[in-house]
Amino acid sequence: MTDDVRLRRGRLSLGFSFFVQGVTFALLVTRIPAIQDQYGISDGLLPAFLAAVPILAGAASVVTEHLVKRVAPSLVLRWAQPLVLLALLGVGAGGQLWHVALALGAFGLSVGALDASMNMLGVSLQRTYGRSIMLGFHASYSLGGIVGASAAWAGAHWHLGLFTSYLPAVVLLLPAALAGSRFYVDQRGPGPGEDAGRGLGPGGFGLLLPLCLVMACAYIGDSTVSNWSAKYLQDVLGSSEQLATVPYNVYMVTTLLGRAVGDLGVRRFGPVAVVRAGTVVAAAGFAVVAAAPGAWTGMLGFTLLGIGLCVIVPQTFAAAGRLFPGASDTAIARLNIFNYVGFLVGSPLVGGIGDAWSYRGAMLVPMVLVLVTLFYARSFGIGGARYGVGHERRAGDRAVDVGRGANEV
Repeated sequence: MTDDVRLRRGRLSLGFSFFVQGVTFALLVTRIPAIQDQYGISDGLLPAFLAAVPILAGAASVVTEHLVKRVAPSLVLRWAQPLVLLALLGVGAGGQLWHVALALGAFGLSVGALDASMNMLGVSLQRTYGRSIMLGFHASYSLGGIVGASAAWAGAHWHLGLFTSYLPAVVLLLPAALAGSRFYVDQRGPGPGEDAGRGLGPGGFGLLLPLCLVMACAYIGDSTVSNWSAKYLQDVLGSSEQLATVPYNVYMVTTLLGRAVGDLGVRRFGPVAVVRAGTVVAAAGFAVVAAAPGAWTGMLGFTLLGIGLCVIVPQTFAAAGRLFPGASDTAIARLNIFNYVGFLVGSPLVGGIGDAWSYRGAMLVPMVLVLVTLFYARSFGIGGARYGVGHERRAGDRAVDVGRGANEV
């Protein structure tokens, strides 16, 4: 098999893995009320169950950092993804509190390993291509999220039980994911020795910290939309219950569209310019939401949020790979922890401020936090390792560019 075929298959199979994860996660989070009803989880206990997932996922990301020093990230991903799917099925199969606790614990641990290894492979493939492709992978995740949310809506609409709702997705996706995992491609970064065994070096985490802050702030913004958009539109802007469900769907669609074309923007203008533009658009979206006189203006704000926020997370992973080309797996595993930090902090932060003050004012807090990215935008194109426009053009001449004439992920 030639290198271009091998890399093309690796890219397509990894894109499918992102898609499967988008479907799986959406099926879980959009059926939380049904999970609560099935297991009789009280409103007071529910936050503890939900918080356990990102906490365990963060711990698993740390474990993955050390695991990939001994085995390839592709092997971790190959087994983590089926475990995530089976854990999802387990959430729908039980009837007692300890059943769902065990299933959500397994989901959190396996999803942490999956997220870390999946982005490790994405960054290493981008380095091999010599041009931006990370946004395309995350676009596949967004597409999966839309499909999963639609399937969850159908299950709720037809009053299907959780197990019945989850089973078709697992039956279809698990064997397909296992089959595709045979084509994952591991690529090590430049440098002496076994790169997976290298740490970040003295002061390395200090260099990574700005990207960690950006990641956390981006997920605070994302969790604000997913957890509070419906309540905000209905309670603050006076929309109907039906209209209140629309902003998150609009956000997901604009996220998908932005990521689908985002790699072209990075190749043309460079990552720094794209991240700065996305940050400004996202901040403008929060400002519009906070000042909106009515529901349709609020919808415009959430649309801007999808366009702006969609570029930040994929480019943050890519920037970590460029910043530590010889230890990208370690950098990505540590950066991935702040994904879960933002997810944990975002919802209670906005909710607490909204209850104590006002929800309009609460929307200004993630706006300010997202603007932090502007102060660290240069970290996205740091040093000689960055994929600048000129570098990508030169790399295209000497690297295997399997994107020409091939189907894009």
